[in-house]
Amino acid sequence: MYLVVIAWLYVTLMMAIAEATSPVGSVLGAIVTFLIYGLLPLSILVYILGTPGRKRRLRLREQAEQQAWDDAQAQAQARAQAAGTRSGGAVAPDAGGETPAAAQAGCVPPVREER
Repeated sequence: MYLVVIAWLYVTLMMAIAEATSPVGSVLGAIVTFLIYGLLPLSILVYILGTPGRKRRLRLREQAEQQAWDDAQAQAQARAQAAGTRSGGAVAPDAGGETPAAAQAGCVPPVREER
């Protein structure tokens, strides 16, 4: 891909030089020729052709971040399990993730609105 970019820039640079050195040409015309025939189309082409590489790098970065997060969660869970077994086999409250069977003491009971 870079070979095509370099070759096209060379061709447009030669066009711009021919425009600037021509008896009926101008330097402003050479600059416009180089920008419109050279840099503008090439910037669009490089952006379009670079899209798969950008997507691939983004996907790899997201996978690495997800793997790091998964590893951190596994380490935290292993530390929590190790702390639970060191305290005499007792499990921390609500470690099972289940709701309590009865209402807790000290809760505010629901009251209907009076009309």
